[in-house]
Amino acid sequence: MLIKTIRLVALASVLISGAAYAENPMVGGAPMYENKNIIENAVNSKDHTTLVAAVKAAGLVETLQGKGPFTVFAPTNEAFDALPKGTVDTLLKPENKDKLAKILTCHVVAANADSKAIMKMVDDDKGAHPVKTVGGCVWTAKYKGDKLTLTDENGTVANVTIANVKQSNGVIHVIDKVLLPKM
Repeated sequence: MLIKTIRLVALASVLISGAAYAENPMVGGAPMYENKNIIENAVNSKDHTTLVAAVKAAGLVETLQGKGPFTVFAPTNEAFDALPKGTVDTLLKPENKDKLAKILTCHVVAANADSKAIMKMVDDDKGAHPVKTVGGCVWTAKYKGDKLTLTDENGTVANVTIANVKQSNGVIHVIDKVLLPKM
């Protein structure tokens, strides 16, 4: 009885403090908290260390800690690793900051769009919805069943592998490819 009471008190204190949200999935082995912003959560994901390094190199940390709302399509480390050899190292160089910022802001939408809202927009547009990004890119959103995809201006298709990771300033959708603007 004492152990059960201790567990209930511990659970209650976690829930009251806002430290746990059952509806948010784990990302990169880390819990994602709705009361933290995109950067505060992303830094804990072991699957997004390259993205976090890129956001820092592009000078976008302060922006993504801002009020938002933002929808971020967050490529995994594997997605960055799939780019041609040397691409990430080149992009992280200070002289390529503007190009990197363009690529990263093309993964951000100035809205709080969960997958259900995106799928409704796809339905409203008869099967394909243009997604206008902060970086000026236009991706094409589609879905089949409950699987959402984005296609970039070069024809690369990214699958949303983890959807609806709620943040205090928006939502993250984890994707399996880096989307690139035509350059």
